[in-house]
Parts: sequence; C-alpha cells; structure tokens
Amino acid sequence: MVMKKGLVVTGDAQFLEDESTKIFARKVADHYSARTNQTLEEREASPIIHLKKLNNWIKSVLIQLYARRGDAVVDLACGKGGDLIKWDKAKIGYYVGIDIAEGSIEDCRARYNGDADHHQRRKKFTFPARLICGDCYEVRLDKVLEEDAPFDVCSSQVTDSFDVGFALHYSWSTEARARRALANVSALLRPGGICIGTMPDANVIIKKLREAKGLVFGNSVYWIRFDEEFSEKKFKSSSPFGIKYKFHLEDAVDCPEWIVPFHVFKSLAEEYDLELVFVKNSHVFVDEYLKRPDFVELMRRLGALGDGNQGQSTLTPDEWEVAYLYLAFILRKRGQPEQKRVNSRRDKGKMQISKEDIMYVGSEI
Repeated sequence: MVMKKGLVVTGDAQFLEDESTKIFARKVADHYSARTNQTLEEREASPIIHLKKLNNWIKSVLIQLYARRGDAVVDLACGKGGDLIKWDKAKIGYYVGIDIAEGSIEDCRARYNGDADHHQRRKKFTFPARLICGDCYEVRLDKVLEEDAPFDVCSSQVTDSFDVGFALHYSWSTEARARRALANVSALLRPGGICIGTMPDANVIIKKLREAKGLVFGNSVYWIRFDEEFSEKKFKSSSPFGIKYKFHLEDAVDCPEWIVPFHVFKSLAEEYDLELVFVKNSHVFVDEYLKRPDFVELMRRLGALGDGNQGQSTLTPDEWEVAYLYLAFILRKRGQPEQKRVNSRRDKGKMQISKEDIMYVGSEI
C-alpha cells in the first residue's frame, strides 16, 4: 500500500480489470453523487414512498436480527448514510462506511455530524466512525483496514431511498470485481462474522423478462430494459457475469445494473469461506417476519402499510411488484468465533468527522 497524491493506493494483480469497467463504475458513482438529500416533504411526496419505507423495514429487521451491542460494523456501499440510525439503535461499538461516490460520502459525513438539514437528524450518534471513499469492488480493503479488522458485521444493502451506492450486484459486471467484493467481505470478517445483504432477485427479473412481449417490462413506477443481445432471452451458464440491464425506478434509480445468478453467487462466496445462512425474496421475507409482534409494531411505526388508525395510504400494488424484484441474504464467515476481543481499533474512529478525516483509496494497476 502506497500513498500517491493524497490517495491511498492498494491492489494486486489477481483482480485486474479493464479500464472501461472502471470508467463505467465512475459514471454510476457520479450519478449517485449528484443525487441530493431530500427534505421530509419531498420524501413523503415520492411516488414510491411506501416502497422506501418497506425497504427500510426489511433492513431494520435484518440489523435487529444480526447486529449485537458493541459490534464493529463495516458498511460497504454506505451511500449517504441512510442506515446510521439503524446501527445506532443496535448499539454498535464502531462503524466504518465505504462508498465510491464522493458526494454520497460527504452527505454521510454531514449526516453523522448532524450538519445535514434534513428530517433524519436526531441526537448525537453513540459510536465512533470512519468514512472511506473508494471502490469496494476494486480496492483491497484488508490492506486499507488492516488495523481496524476484524469486523463482526459486514453490510452491503440497497438503502431505504434506493440510492444503492454500489451494493453487491454492482460488482457483477466482471468476474474480477465479483471476486474482489467477496474476497473483501471474507477478509474483513472475523470467523463467525455476518454479512447482511440485499440485492435484486435475478430469478424474478429473468422470469418477468421471459413473460414480457419484448425486452422491456415494468409498471407505473419502474421499468427494466435489456439490450438486443439478449433478444432470445437466454443466458449462458458459462457466462454468468456482465449480464447488463437498464433499471429505472421513479424518484430513485436510473442506472445500468447486472444480473446476479444467486446459485453462482453462493458458490463463489463459498470459495471465500462464506456460507449462506438464508436467502429470501422480499415478499417471503415480509410474510415471514410480519408474524412477529415486535416487527409488526416496527412496520406500523415506519408506515409502509399505513398505521391502521388515521387512514394513511399504504403500499400500492405497483410498489409491491417492485419489492418482488429484491431479495435479502445472510452469509456467515466459516470458522469458530473467538471470544470477542477488545482492542484499540475503535480509537481510529471519531465522534466528529472532518473533510480531512475522509480517506480516499484507489487501486494500483
């Protein structure tokens, strides 16, 4: 790892990728950097407000299920910091947020510090934090975070606003990026550590594509379009990477994404000592966890389905269809958990983050 013009540069030859992929990743990062934080009024006026609230509920449930008091958390593709409050409620002990988009990292810094002028600000966060700007699927993060690891929880999730930062499905443009993503997750987690993730459900997307008359399908709030190269709607099992489609979601996403065949994802994860705990489509997830009273109350408070008392509107059928496009998964790092060690790594975090505290990292080719 070397320092070059204020940029920490770290990489290795095993995961080299072509320059066009990097340029494309930069363009997507710029898209998310350009998106601004919304006021409460703007957020509530969103045509997918209840879908955002539902996604918020799913992530809150995952964090409540798997995060423990005092945990060290690394948030890959942290975006604008939309999950900071969730981690605070879980009483974690240390947080590292990483995202490729400089604008998103700056918004995350403002949110953490309490400088942001939007509805989500509340009391001071209770955990120290670090923020890093870099491509999680290009940079070797075990070198960058050598003094911070191991972590108890790694998170890579679509945010509540669907500003996905670069959640794991963005790593699937090439095999090199997919492998780097999983190698980073594995290297950062302690034995027995947990990776929490959400991503598009490839089975659902391909099923809808094959049911469509052409290469475009959707409803009033979203559409997905595949290029002509997929006109036969067949996908070679020998080429599971780089299957690109354009995804548009009202008031949220307008970017290329990549199909992630989950059986390939699971097999690749196993190569990096990451075992699948569960994978559930969002519809199944909602049905299962709404059977628990505490999560029913959480859903009521978040308002995805209305509160049942004041005639609030609820998730529309079109929003519910979008929810079907996503899944949630949990991976666990193989090995016997050691007794949780207490070391000085949390001293690297700060309770107030300045612009100068943000680390910028890139890979050396």
